[in-house]
Amino acid sequence: MPDLTITREDENHRYTLSVDGELAGFTEIHPDGPGRLRMPHTVIIPSYRGQGLATALVAGALEDVASRSETVVPLCPVVAKYLHENAVDGLMIDWPVRRTD
Repeated sequence: MPDLTITREDENHRYTLSVDGELAGFTEIHPDGPGRLRMPHTVIIPSYRGQGLATALVAGALEDVASRSETVVPLCPVVAKYLHENAVDGLMIDWPVRRTD
């Protein structure tokens, strides 16, 4: 079983996922007011794809956001899909409004 580590890097506006100490991917976070983060994009490095790591990364990032009592705006399809399929205790979500015109 590989060692997965999820780290918040505020200076780089992202959460990173490392597998056995090697960067495997990241999900971007952008402050959008006090205690509010937009999550627009998630990337898994090609050699790590197909292992469920995007789900692990997003789950860990959202758990951390919830522990900080922050609100997430899920703009990334990976993040939105995760939130539609899973509950994250204590997480406040501000769903973006989609235009229909």
